Amino acid sequence: MTAVQQIVYARDTAAWHRMAEAMGLVAPYPATPEWAEFHGQGSLAIHHATDAHPAGSVDLHLLVDSLDDAESALADWGVTRELMEGVGDLLKVPGITIAEGSVPAREGALAMQPIWFAPDIDRPRRILEALGLRASIAADRGGWVDFASNSGSVGLHHADAESVGPSFVALELEHLAASLRDAGFDAAIIDEAYGRTVRFPDPDGIGEVWINEPQLDMHGYHRED
Repeated sequence: MTAVQQIVYARDTAAWHRMAEAMGLVAPYPATPEWAEFHGQGSLAIHHATDAHPAGSVDLHLLVDSLDDAESALADWGVTRELMEGVGDLLKVPGITIAEGSVPAREGALAMQPIWFAPDIDRPRRILEALGLRASIAADRGGWVDFASNSGSVGLHHADAESVGPSFVALELEHLAASLRDAGFDAAIIDEAYGRTVRFPDPDGIGEVWINEPQLDMHGYHRED
């Protein structure tokens, strides 16, 4: 089993916690200003911003059953292993970290879909495939592939520079937008070319949070699963 976790570094961690709760995510243990996790399909982790990880930065992290198996699967990709205090053994390849753990998928819950931006998406594609994720929807002209895990997904998007951006997938956008507005977030539903999305300023006022509907319009796209 592989689960997706997106780690957001934030200044106003309390506001991020309030946002996560308004989106229906559930904290498996009490949140603190330094670290909190909120589970749905995959996990949203909120880490207090640091000099090394300023507010607005995001890490893509995967949770797997066996770190030894993941290390073997990534042998051709420059994987390194290190011991992180308070976390345990951790694998690193450029753009992603991996640890042992799990997040059971809650049916109907908000799903994680961090976006991995890269100039060449072939390399991250092969890394995700090696870790057991499955390509599901891809753009006909290239430049986008959605990879499903057992709990959450990862989007690969062509870009000039490598980075990770937070995003989510959810059903019933009207209910979700109303819940966010009740919690004090200026959430609006916008029709995009591929479907509808809830968008609102993130709690730190740095960027936008995007929550997409599952993609049903396949014009310009195709299924790979």
